[in-house]
Amino acid sequence: MTIEVRSGYIPESHRLIENPTAEALRQLTAKMPNARRTSYDNYNVQTRVDARSTKSTYIVTDRPQEHTAQTVSTEEGRKWARIQDDYIRGQEMILLDGVIGNDPDFLTPARLIIEARNANVAGMQRHLYYPPMGGQPEITMIYTPNLTAPGYPNDRAIFVDLEAGITRVFNSDYFGESKKGGLRMWNKKVYDAGGLPMHAGCKVIPVGNQQRVVIIVGLSGTGKTTTTFTKQNNSKPVQDDFIALMQGGKIYGTENGCFAKTFGLDPKNEPTIYGAVTKRDAYLENVSQKEDGGPVDFYDASYTQNGRATFELAALGWVEDARKIGPADVLLILNRNETIIPGVAKLDSEHAAAYFMLGETQGTSAGGKDEMGKALRVPGTNPFFPLRHEQQGNRFLELHRSRPFEVYLMNTGRVGGPEGAANSKKLTIEYSSAIVKAIAEGTISWTRDPDFGYEVAERVPEIDDIEVLQPRRLYERTGRADDYRSIVGRLKQERVAEFQKYPGLDPGILAAVR
Repeated sequence: MTIEVRSGYIPESHRLIENPTAEALRQLTAKMPNARRTSYDNYNVQTRVDARSTKSTYIVTDRPQEHTAQTVSTEEGRKWARIQDDYIRGQEMILLDGVIGNDPDFLTPARLIIEARNANVAGMQRHLYYPPMGGQPEITMIYTPNLTAPGYPNDRAIFVDLEAGITRVFNSDYFGESKKGGLRMWNKKVYDAGGLPMHAGCKVIPVGNQQRVVIIVGLSGTGKTTTTFTKQNNSKPVQDDFIALMQGGKIYGTENGCFAKTFGLDPKNEPTIYGAVTKRDAYLENVSQKEDGGPVDFYDASYTQNGRATFELAALGWVEDARKIGPADVLLILNRNETIIPGVAKLDSEHAAAYFMLGETQGTSAGGKDEMGKALRVPGTNPFFPLRHEQQGNRFLELHRSRPFEVYLMNTGRVGGPEGAANSKKLTIEYSSAIVKAIAEGTISWTRDPDFGYEVAERVPEIDDIEVLQPRRLYERTGRADDYRSIVGRLKQERVAEFQKYPGLDPGILAAVR
């Protein structure tokens, strides 16, 4: 039994503003006391909550064994639905309709209902939805940023009722809860349809008379957006953040816009994102700004490193429609590491499923203070998959066997130690771009790594430092061969232990990390 039936439920409110225009949302945002107009003539909102609230997120179900994430009972979900509905009766609310995806074979009508005094969230979501198509939504977000949930972490709660297709958010004004809330429910729809939802960007890279389709998975802040939008051979981005991978490598897109991380945003290294973020129509969130009407500072992290912006993909001026691309050719699994993960490694099918399932990386500000800088393992690098995580690994293996696309592990961090360490080397944006270009063109020469069984690069055009490609050499040259062997042993033990958490995982995936 769910909170409501899936029927386009709209709670009664004091006043409902239905599907306002972009200009009306901008005007409502301008009235917010925590909104500042920038020198670009767009608006920058400083929120109370500056990252997603994982510890406050719960699946509403009486079958907790079907989910890896934490759960609450349907009775508890109904209680908080009543509390929220009672609160909304006295509020001015915005209703915004749209669609997740634009392929006629896989459209998901969606709806956001949010307090009007947090109009920027609706303005940002409007960038990401495709235009509404009429009819009832399959997915609804009911969002009250100013209503607390006492008894839950930080008096904040996100209740996800997958059966009803409704997520209710309490006491968070961070836009990510709207964006991810809708996509989390969409994850289940994709899985039920035989596909795999992937926290991934997608791009197409021309090589000769062909167009190579590249998927990039990675946790927020690990370089997924940067890798997607960096140009190789006049490549074009297809999707920034989520795709559906189906049988035969078919790809469905999700969003009509981008939710980009802005910390360190530089017009030289990321000109397309910088250009889109600095347009009038963009929305900024938690970007450093000293005065109303003044400039912003993309390098100041005194409030948070998790500054963000939304814009429509059309603002980039060079985008490929997901409906026009072929099946997947390449998958890049991003791992922002700082020790022995090579700049790039080539994976066979079982290794590919294993490293996809491990989802190893270093946490960033997108996950809040609890994750930032810590070594993380998030299956599929998808914190929003609402079912059991072993289902991701097994489905990946199944889909890869249906179309054995190339899979690579890519380090977007450092080798040899953390920033500031004497013998540490950075995998720069230029290095990463050269690796992606060489993967697309097939110009990397490979050799087998004796410790992990994958292949590492012997040569990559435009990269003249073998130590970022084979970190073992860096450790040996600097007298740290024992440290290297110690890290190898520790990683193998940790990875086997990690997979013990998932008893339904295909045994071939476990065998790949032993």
